Amino acid sequence: MKSRRLIVFVLLVAILGGGFAAYRYFFTDGNSPGYKFAAIESGPITASVAATGTLNPVVSVQVSSQISGQLREIFVDFNSTVKAGQLIAQIAPETYEHRVRQAEADLEAARATVAVQQAEIYRAKVNLADAERDHARKQSLVARNFISPAELDKAQTLLEAAKAQMRVVEAQASNSAALVRQREAQLGQARVDLGRTEIRAPVDGIVIKRSVEPGQTVAASLQAPELFVIARNLADMQVETAIDEADVGRLQVGQHATFTVDAFPGKRFKGEVRQVRKAAQVVSNVVSYTVVISASNPDLTLLPGMTANVRIVTAQKDQVLKIANAALRFRPPGNDEKSALAGRQPGQPGGGGMGRGRAAGGAGKLWILGSDNQPAAVEVKTGISDGNQTELIETELKEGQQVIVGTTATAEKKPTQPRMF
Repeated sequence: MKSRRLIVFVLLVAILGGGFAAYRYFFTDGNSPGYKFAAIESGPITASVAATGTLNPVVSVQVSSQISGQLREIFVDFNSTVKAGQLIAQIAPETYEHRVRQAEADLEAARATVAVQQAEIYRAKVNLADAERDHARKQSLVARNFISPAELDKAQTLLEAAKAQMRVVEAQASNSAALVRQREAQLGQARVDLGRTEIRAPVDGIVIKRSVEPGQTVAASLQAPELFVIARNLADMQVETAIDEADVGRLQVGQHATFTVDAFPGKRFKGEVRQVRKAAQVVSNVVSYTVVISASNPDLTLLPGMTANVRIVTAQKDQVLKIANAALRFRPPGNDEKSALAGRQPGQPGGGGMGRGRAAGGAGKLWILGSDNQPAAVEVKTGISDGNQTELIETELKEGQQVIVGTTATAEKKPTQPRMF
């Protein structure tokens, strides 16, 4: 009898225990989540803007031809070092030599015409002097009544005609002199065109591009064709990079920058912001501005056209309180996300679109464990950010204090109905 009661008691305990376990499994929530923490640190922080750009010479001159013709010879090649005024190509000059000779002949003809006009002027002067003497003689004869007044009128007409002829000859001489100057200008232009058959380097530098070959015909009609590109000084280069409009406001001339190139992955080059161009560039509805960064290249390791990964330091502080950005993004389970986002200002840490090193400058919220082991919010003001950590400007929290950055497990609701399989 006692053994039977013991067996019944054991069975009852087992049934009750199984029922309680089933109830906990099917009709209650799982374990509350645990939290991950990060400590508030003290140290330096640097805000920066990252972008990619292209290395270019500071001064690169495009050498073109102002005349048309066939390239007879080319005296330089890629990477050739040239001096200002050095002959680098020759266009066949025969056509322009003939134009010079034709202009010289035209000039000689114009000068001969001037000589003829000078002789005509001399003749007109002689005729005018003779008409003046005849008019004076007949005027005295009429006064003595030796000849009729009609003879005086005829002499007056001849005098006026001689004066008119003089003016005509002088005008023709002026026209011939102007024609000489015109022919001289045409001769000068022909000589300039002949000189342009010799393509010379405009600056000292290195030929980084050659676009033509000997025997090729150059047609300079609507625009000058490109023959060469000469980099003036490859020891002094620059990086031209496109900065997004959201970051360009933090850039100023003189800020320090570093960059790397894929050709030398282990080497970091230094420079500074030299120019922030105000001309906007719109590509696929994205507005950006070109920022020019100096790049010293004394050993000529950097080559034009290389892609540079640039980092521009926009702000730097040596000793501040800072916290991981994950702490500013954290929201406890069940917290109203919309109300949390409503108090966040644009650009504040915790936003999903914050790029590396973007200045925060706004209000934020951190979460710590309260006395009831539940998350409690602490309002803070934030400063600059390096993309991983953000400066805390005004806060009651201290260095080393733990704040919540995430959970180790999420609450999972168990099914309310038992599974049949």
